[in-house]
Amino acid sequence: MEVRERASAKRDRAGRYYRELRFLEERGDQGARPEEIAAAIGMSRRTVYRDLQALQEEMEVPLWSDEGRWGVSEKGFLPPLKLTLAEAMAVFLSARLMARFADEYDPDLAGAFQKVAVGLPPVLADHVARTLEVMARRPLDERMRGHVRLLTQAWADRRIVKITYDPAAYDPGRPPREARVHPYLIEPSSTTHALYLIGFDEARGAVRTFKIERILSVEPTTRTFEAPEVGVVEQAGRAWDIIADQAEVEVVLRFGPAVASRVAEATWHPSQRLEPEGDGSLVWRAIVPGTVEIRFWILSWGPDVEVLSPPELRTEIAERLRAAARTYS
Repeated sequence: MEVRERASAKRDRAGRYYRELRFLEERGDQGARPEEIAAAIGMSRRTVYRDLQALQEEMEVPLWSDEGRWGVSEKGFLPPLKLTLAEAMAVFLSARLMARFADEYDPDLAGAFQKVAVGLPPVLADHVARTLEVMARRPLDERMRGHVRLLTQAWADRRIVKITYDPAAYDPGRPPREARVHPYLIEPSSTTHALYLIGFDEARGAVRTFKIERILSVEPTTRTFEAPEVGVVEQAGRAWDIIADQAEVEVVLRFGPAVASRVAEATWHPSQRLEPEGDGSLVWRAIVPGTVEIRFWILSWGPDVEVLSPPELRTEIAERLRAAARTYS
């Protein structure tokens, strides 16, 4: 009897979920308030609100909410992909690069791995399985995962999001602030091992970069936005890593003979220019948005690089190296 009652309750809940989703789909972009859904399907407002939370958080249905109204996105699910072996391997290698830099376990990335592995030769499929085992040992950050999902959906739908952002890491004591942002891009950083949201901040009137780990809450709104006139991907390509909203500056470096050939082997930035010197050293030039990110790369070369320009960057690097020497003295 108890088993039958549990099965009946599950069927009732599944049927209720279906009716609620169908009602929201019919309402389209305007969405509906929980009391409107409750009146339409003959349920209490509290039950409907609880169901909406379960659909979004437990069943991962792509819902949005804004000022008390709820709706369902039309682009929450994608058709299956048919990939050649080479294409599947390219996707896997890209995802594996992401996995190497991820600090937490990402079930969505793991799910992508599993789907790519279907149909791969056993040798490659075993490699995917071993990668999944390594990833599964990492901690799971459900809040981060939920924020990425909401931002991804808002990005796909060109829907403005309301976020609460904590800037305290760079400005201790400064309280979190609310911002309405047009999600233009989500980018991973190889330097900080983090994900960033790049978008138009309405309060600032300009494109800004938000570290997703510092986002305290995400709420998709009913408002949509037009694509920016300037290509965001092209703008992001100017950055050394992630930050592209700073004033451009030319950085000129001299690399010593011991590392010059290694530096010349790679394209570190699309604007770089190389000038080999007669003594085996190398003068390296590039135009980058600000010097916040490139300074870490410069410091990684230790005594084998000298900053020639701009003067303020030369002073900063020299001071950091002197501080490091004091630490080890």
